[in-house]
Order: sequence, then C-alpha cells, then structure tokens
Amino acid sequence: MSTRRGLGRGLEALIPSNPAEAAASGLKEVEGARFAELPLDQIVANPRQPRQVFDEDDLAELVHSIKEVGLLQPIVVREVGKDRFELIMGERRWRASGKAGMRTIGAIVRDTSDEDLLRDALLENLHRSQLNPLEEASAYQQLLEDFGCTHDELASRIGRSRPQISNTIRLLKLSPAVQRRVAAGVLSAGHARALVSVANPEIQDRLATRVVAEGLSVRALEEIVTVGPEATKRPAVRHSPKISAPRLADLASRLSERYDTRVKVDLGRSKGKVTVEFATLDDLERIVEMMDPKKPSD
Repeated sequence: MSTRRGLGRGLEALIPSNPAEAAASGLKEVEGARFAELPLDQIVANPRQPRQVFDEDDLAELVHSIKEVGLLQPIVVREVGKDRFELIMGERRWRASGKAGMRTIGAIVRDTSDEDLLRDALLENLHRSQLNPLEEASAYQQLLEDFGCTHDELASRIGRSRPQISNTIRLLKLSPAVQRRVAAGVLSAGHARALVSVANPEIQDRLATRVVAEGLSVRALEEIVTVGPEATKRPAVRHSPKISAPRLADLASRLSERYDTRVKVDLGRSKGKVTVEFATLDDLERIVEMMDPKKPSD
C-alpha cells in the first residue's frame, strides 16, 4: 500500500526539513530536529516506554482513521544507528500505521535531548505559519499530548483564547468525509465548528452535503443544528429567486454530492451553464479526475 498523506499536516507543517526550506518558508529553523518520512521497519519501540498495554478498541479506531484520512500527527524519534530510529513519542500511531498497511510514517527526528527547546520552537513556528483548521487542530493536540504543553501556554504564545483552542481541537472528531471537505477548503472552519456539535457522523455528512450543495451560511447551519436532526430531512428555507426549470435544483444537488463541492446550474433562454467550485489546485485535480478518470495503460 502506498503512503497516504494526512489531511492536516499538523507539526509536519511547522518543521522545515533543512535550513533552505526554513528560509524559504519564513519559519524559524528548529534546532536539533527535522521532519522526515521514515520506513516503519527502521523504527523500534522505546524500551523505556512505561505504557505496555494498548486498548485494542482505541487502536482499531485509530487504524480506521489512518486508512480514511491518513496520519494527522507525526511520531517523534531519535536516530540510534544507520537507518535505525527509536521511538520517543507516538507508539500508538506507529503501531496503528503498521496495522493500517502503511510502509512509511511522518516523523520528527530529534537530535537534542532538550524537549523544552523543541517545544518552544514549535510554538513560535505555530504563531508564524498559516495552517488550515485541521492542521492547526492536530498541531494543538500533539503539543498538548506529546510535549506537555498547557492550554494556557498555547493561548498565550499564539495569541488565541483557551475556548478557541479547545473548539479547534474538537474538529478532529469530525467524520472523515467532513474532514476531507474542511481540508479542501470547501467547508469553512465556522461550518466545521457547527458540525462538530452533531454526534451522529451520518447526520454530519448529510449536513455537510447540504452546505456544499445549497451554499448555506454558517448561521443557517447553526440554526439547523439547533433545531435538531429532523431538520436535516427538510429542505432549507432560501430566499433566492425561483429556478425556472424544476429539475435544475435536483441536478445541481446531485452534482454537488458527486464531486464533494458546490455546483450551480443556471438555465437561460438559449443556453445553460454549470459552475463547479474548487478550493485549491489539488482539489481541482481531484474533481477533474472524477469527471475524466485516467484509463489504465494497456
């Protein structure tokens, strides 16, 4: 199985792999640490790991998440020999990646023993870097879990409030389908925060589809969520002009659901127009591939 990249890069986005990349990105060079993709079979468990029992249900849930959306948080290792690395943090992620069939894993290779130095550099880069909501959430979560960072410290160092940090971390509870839309920029962070309060993943997906297909605002989505799940079965109240052709709305909705993005269909007197929205070049390539799949070579 080929490596599957996570939707949110988290700390990976904050650690330049070399000085030239640091200068080009405007991030602070992280002394004594670099990011690398490492083969799983070159990594060994930490013999001093105090945790010896891993809950199988929790591990299975993480395996499923990695298969669906990739690994959101890199592990932390140290080099102990040529092509040989020892885990420092992230044994659950390492084990789950192997069970998910991954061959490589994103890792922070730490050369220094000063954990505070690495944590402080990451916090400074987090303040400088422009991350998408999932990248930001996974970076917050990993700093809290692996580096002993507190909510107060995070809030102070990056100029955010504690509630904002907590609400951002909650985005990691979104269903994989919704996470994909957030990562692609099809759903805003405001839409994502509204959806994360819906416990049922199927209803999350249904609401996300409506947001994309109908162009619902964050406020409109919040009102639907407040009313309750049954509201997802009723058409949204919209004040736009009536569509002249009855089937246009249905066709636009079907296309939006098919391509996981907003699609508008307009019909004039002599011709019609279909508008397909996309967030990034990668998102456009994904849509084009769905429209015109590449045929396997003979």
